[in-house]
Amino acid sequence: MRIHTYLLPTCVMCTFLVVQFKSVSGEMFSALADMESLVSTEFELVKQLDNYIQEEETRLKRLRGFLEEYESLYHEASADVSKYLANPVNAYLLVKRLTSDWKKVEKVVTQNAGSDFVKNITHHQSLVRFPSDEDLKGAAVALIRLQDTYKLDTHALADGKLLGTKYSRQLTAGDCWELGRQSYNNGDHYHTVLWMGEALNKFEQETNKTVSREEILEYLAFSTYVQGNVKEALQLTNELLKTIPFHQRALENKKHYEELLREQGIISPSGEATDVSMEMSEPFDTANLKLTKPKGTHGLPIDEWNNYEKLCRGEKLMDPEIEGQLHCRYVTNNVPFFFIQPVKMEEAYLKPLIVIYHDVITDEEIETVKQLAKPRFKRTTVRNSVTGKVETVKYRISKAAFLKDSEHDYVLKISRRVGLITGLDMATAEDLQVCNYGIGGHYEPHFDYARKQETIGFNKDTGWRNRIATWLFYMSNVEAGGATVFPTLNVALWPQKGSAAFWYNLHLNGEGNVNTRHAACPVLTGSKWVSNKWIHELNQEFRRPCGLRFDAEM
Repeated sequence: MRIHTYLLPTCVMCTFLVVQFKSVSGEMFSALADMESLVSTEFELVKQLDNYIQEEETRLKRLRGFLEEYESLYHEASADVSKYLANPVNAYLLVKRLTSDWKKVEKVVTQNAGSDFVKNITHHQSLVRFPSDEDLKGAAVALIRLQDTYKLDTHALADGKLLGTKYSRQLTAGDCWELGRQSYNNGDHYHTVLWMGEALNKFEQETNKTVSREEILEYLAFSTYVQGNVKEALQLTNELLKTIPFHQRALENKKHYEELLREQGIISPSGEATDVSMEMSEPFDTANLKLTKPKGTHGLPIDEWNNYEKLCRGEKLMDPEIEGQLHCRYVTNNVPFFFIQPVKMEEAYLKPLIVIYHDVITDEEIETVKQLAKPRFKRTTVRNSVTGKVETVKYRISKAAFLKDSEHDYVLKISRRVGLITGLDMATAEDLQVCNYGIGGHYEPHFDYARKQETIGFNKDTGWRNRIATWLFYMSNVEAGGATVFPTLNVALWPQKGSAAFWYNLHLNGEGNVNTRHAACPVLTGSKWVSNKWIHELNQEFRRPCGLRFDAEM
């Protein structure tokens, strides 16, 4: 007697079913009584095959749904890629679709012989670019950074609205859950509560569920507790236990929450509520919770950090008297060419002097510089003031490349133009740095010059000393966000394609000017392109202009 084992694949939510059949040699056909048993066998086969086909049809229907969704989103994105990706919500969703969402597709496909399809996709990953889990994490953190900096309402953001304007489709409960999960993994329970709460409310409204209610409640309950809301954490935990009565962590947490509430007198020793309901209210409203937002000042005085965020949001903080002293004018710097076509200069601040020069780089030059830089883009870095090592950091999110004057005639002309306008010797200037900011791209408040304990501004090989001045070209307009701000001066410079900002980092005595600490605000919508020249000391001190508006305080 031989035994054959048949493995029948089933749906995603089911286990593989093993059906065993015994085949008998001879004598089955010689007796109808034996044949009758085969009818039962056939019935079982038909039933199992029908079940398998139904499960496969369900699986294929899910895959067809994924396909239609991806096709729809692709057509939306490909209509205008730049405009689509300029929206940070769209950029986040694109990364999410190609990371965590794509894993769901792979999981459904691999339930059958479709594993060959997954292998082909894996093979193609070496030919095309796929975002990583780190990209998903970065995109989520960027979206939360924008939420905080620009005070974006969680519900409005989940509905695809930025500053009152609808830019993208709504986030699903699953999208919100992923943002909450990323926040949780970063130890940020404040945003976990906001996004899991939004996920829970969206879950109740969804016909086609994108995440399970249990997954939401598990994160939401614990983070609500960590934020100091024990009663609400117990309510959420009770909701979780209604669905999964033997959830071990939930049972342990429930016991702990009840003990805390007994100590507070909110529930009696018998477990009865004394003055509040233990039932969760619907819809779930985070406004009723006590939530503590992470400070996130990154070593800056709180007032300076608050100014930074206010300036990024476009709040006017400058004293009207100071603003009233600022002027615009044409300058020539005694350069013959500028007598024919003077340079437009706008004063942004006087002490220290910060100016904006308008129409100082052409569209053709901008496009050339961008094309030269793109193939060499790398994640921007900073030099650790303690170890001296170059490293990537969370407070600077962009990609950059450096271009030498010798690489293109336009790069050389740009460098010379900066020298003619500023009157500084470009022989001691660093190569042109070209930067592009991604989703929520930013650079938190920092100095361009090296402080006494640092060496970033010095070049031992050339003998250059500190960075005396910064020239910053704006190579794109930005729809929202992306300003260059000086928090201690209450100055905000907004990107205007073709313009450039210029300021001195050092006093005339060579000491760093602490008021030049500046930041690149997160880009809310649009793509921000800039390029800059850092100009070093080396007989530059006497090239600086003097006069009433150019005194030693600048």
